[in-house]
Amino acid sequence: MQVLSFFLNYFFQDHAIKVVNAVSKEKIKKDPLSSSLYKNKAVYLSTLLPLSLSLCTQHMEFVFLKHHVLFGLVIWATLLPSPGICTGPCSFPAIFNFGDSNSDTGGLSAAFGQAPYPNGETYFHVPSGRFSDGRLVIDFIAESLGLPHLSAFLDSMGSNFSHGANFATAGSTVIPPNTTISQGGASPISLDVQLLQFSDFRTRSQIYRTKSELFEKSLPKEEYFSQALYTFDIGQNDITAGYKLNWTAEQVKAYLPYVLTQLSNAIKSVYDQGGRSFWIHNTGPLGCLPYVLVRFVTDPAQINKYGCADQIDEVAKFFNQRLKEAVVQLKKDLPLAAITYVDVYSVKYTLITQAKKYGFENPLIACCGHGGKYNFDRYAKCGAKKMINGTETLIAKSCDDPTVRINWDGTHFTEAANKWIFQQIVNGSFSDPPNPLKTACRCG
Repeated sequence: MQVLSFFLNYFFQDHAIKVVNAVSKEKIKKDPLSSSLYKNKAVYLSTLLPLSLSLCTQHMEFVFLKHHVLFGLVIWATLLPSPGICTGPCSFPAIFNFGDSNSDTGGLSAAFGQAPYPNGETYFHVPSGRFSDGRLVIDFIAESLGLPHLSAFLDSMGSNFSHGANFATAGSTVIPPNTTISQGGASPISLDVQLLQFSDFRTRSQIYRTKSELFEKSLPKEEYFSQALYTFDIGQNDITAGYKLNWTAEQVKAYLPYVLTQLSNAIKSVYDQGGRSFWIHNTGPLGCLPYVLVRFVTDPAQINKYGCADQIDEVAKFFNQRLKEAVVQLKKDLPLAAITYVDVYSVKYTLITQAKKYGFENPLIACCGHGGKYNFDRYAKCGAKKMINGTETLIAKSCDDPTVRINWDGTHFTEAANKWIFQQIVNGSFSDPPNPLKTACRCG
């Protein structure tokens, strides 16, 4: 009967959906949460389809099926995609993002001052709150889904949250920092704060939507929270935080399981609030960033033939392996969730170590910076100015052509690199399961 149910699912899904719709109406009456949950076809098919199929068999000409089921099953088996690979696009009406500077579209700038020009010069032509000359991977994700770029939750200037919100801020960590930004610490907007902001936004957005037409147009519909794509790109600053404390690689590794437990708890929290589709990036090759090479690498023997610091990259890979294991456990703990793990490390490392092959140059030298082997000075970052002969002068300038450069400011990537990275991951080639972005709402 289990095989037969799959058969019915494949050939009679339209009829099954009609039954699901009828059943879900009764569910909605009894359970307010289902008013949003069951409007998401991907969710209610996974929860109610077995029931609907059972009901369908009571109304179909089952005699016909009985005589032809064996033949049909043989044909059906040859048409099925490989396990874990999904077909058919999702319809994501919104994105809610959690992360650090790799996906910050203006959070830190809104709170502590705008990332100065030439940040934003290539695409926006003005500072845009992004630590890049243009768009980030999260921007390309939004564009590919037909959605506007995400407004930062903390930015009150011209923001529109009708299709999601971005809670990421540059410098954010999973674990709350114990020092302030002015003391050289991480952003105070750690992941736990981002979760509080999301919960508050989820509740208050629905209250304000009823107050005026303006709010109705600028805030997401209730059902969007269960239908949305939830993206996570965070953890990089938790790794470097250990190095700032002069920890050894082994000490940093010993700390990371605790970090990942908190990250898992954050994803569970979003799930408990109705989130179902998750797109999770691992961390990149930190040992290839000028910022890391200048600040944390003192032994030339640590540098490999590509110019990257192997030991630090090994810690990043350790984090990624543990993150992947955490995702496997989350799939068991959250049965209705579709969770996609995305290996951006491999993509970024390939780009950096084979830059010339892909049309890039000087992969370890910052495009926008000031001085030194890597054109990076943490006391004179991209956009820094200095008084020279009584005149304020830009000393940390952009390079001549950011479109052929990978590293933007010593820590972050150029728009050209971000676009290339996105193009590699969008089709699922570096995902587990190997699903394209547009099918990330199922088969997680």
